Amino acid sequence: MSFATPLFLWYFLPTVLVAYWVLPTRFRNLTLATTSLVFYALGGRAHVWLLIAMITANFLAGLAIGRTRRRGARVANLALGAAVGANLAVLGLWKYAGFASGQVDGIAQRFGWHVPGISLALPLGISFFTFHCISYVVDIHRGTRPALSNPIDFTAYIAQFPQLVAGPIIRYHEIAEQLGETGRDRLGDFAAGMPRFALGLSKKVLIADSVAPIADAAFGLPSPGLGWAAAWLGIVAYTVQIYFDFSGYSDMAIGLGRMFGFQFPENFNRPYSAESMTDFWRRWHLSLSSWFRDYLYIPLGGNRAGPMRTYRNLGVVFLLTGLWHGANWTFLIWGMYHGGLLILERRTGLAVVKHQRLVMVRRTMTMLIVMVGWVPFRSDDLNTAWHYIEVMFIPRVQALGPELDAVLTHGHQFWLVIGSLSVLLPGTFNLGRLIEQGRGWGPLVIRFALVAVIAPYAAALVASGTFSPFLYFKF
Repeated sequence: MSFATPLFLWYFLPTVLVAYWVLPTRFRNLTLATTSLVFYALGGRAHVWLLIAMITANFLAGLAIGRTRRRGARVANLALGAAVGANLAVLGLWKYAGFASGQVDGIAQRFGWHVPGISLALPLGISFFTFHCISYVVDIHRGTRPALSNPIDFTAYIAQFPQLVAGPIIRYHEIAEQLGETGRDRLGDFAAGMPRFALGLSKKVLIADSVAPIADAAFGLPSPGLGWAAAWLGIVAYTVQIYFDFSGYSDMAIGLGRMFGFQFPENFNRPYSAESMTDFWRRWHLSLSSWFRDYLYIPLGGNRAGPMRTYRNLGVVFLLTGLWHGANWTFLIWGMYHGGLLILERRTGLAVVKHQRLVMVRRTMTMLIVMVGWVPFRSDDLNTAWHYIEVMFIPRVQALGPELDAVLTHGHQFWLVIGSLSVLLPGTFNLGRLIEQGRGWGPLVIRFALVAVIAPYAAALVASGTFSPFLYFKF
């Protein structure tokens, strides 16, 4: 179920909020656990049993790891290895088995053989809740936090519907203490969370969904019909779409979490204001970056073992970052592209060069590099991506075509301009934090406008059917 649907906005969310307000505090986690499983069943259907199985297995694994830590490192390591291996096996089977079998079949056909393919429907949000499970068992093994003894609390962590299907990825040690809190300020939490949720809904429905038809039309053009202007228009639209779609979801998740008494970590910090690719990854999808840093990059040695191992570690992390987004060569190339650029910046020192007069130059260059990277990310295959990039940089004057002309309405153009102009805002400006934490008349007026005017308009568009699924649902 998407947050931007009538079912969620008019029925599910109000029902859960009423239960949250009426029931005693001790039932907070039970309310979230049960309603979250219902939420997932409405969208993920039969895959809810896979989610329940993973919750059960990892809860028991956490108890086992907590106990074996007292008996010795070797036993605890074996328990951790079994738990992590089982989680990765589930992720690999459902997300990558089909892709892998297709590649093996392609090689086998060159020798006249055929390998039967594997086709499994991708469970909603499997990449996110698998990483939550791994975070849980690793944090227990490290002794960062103790294992939860109550399965309801653990279910509330893994399945909590605000972040279940598209993040942010919340590491266990970030939320462990919040799961056990008994006191809550219902009115204060709601007052802080509602404007943030309204901001996310507005970003998704008004901007992301308005520019999506432009991006879809451009990337859907056949090769002979794609001209230079159409290619750049399409990638600008997709650059705006993916940011406002994903950051909009994150704002909604953070706002929902706050309404239920939880404080989730920020997931974006104005990434299109970055002055280098290193800076970009300190601002984009922060929860994924910090997860890979803490559970992969640092355990591999980080930057402590010399330049060559640092480059290797960066390469491994971004190869897997690309693969995490999907079982396709396009995502793999996207991850390698970003990893290679980070290695280049570290090697040349470009990541730390600072000069006030070059800020706009650096931001412009970084923005162009990011946009080029979005081409394979959005494309169906590498041949399409390569042709698209070729058209972008080898000008070919050609009409936009009837497909693009049809979607370039005044409304779509307006929101494309608004989304594009946001790139010019200062890199330190964060509207989400301002809305949630700001004091004074300015933030107060913005909150009122969002809750009383902008979000209701966005909700009306949702009611009329003007919405689309979040892009990161498929990851």
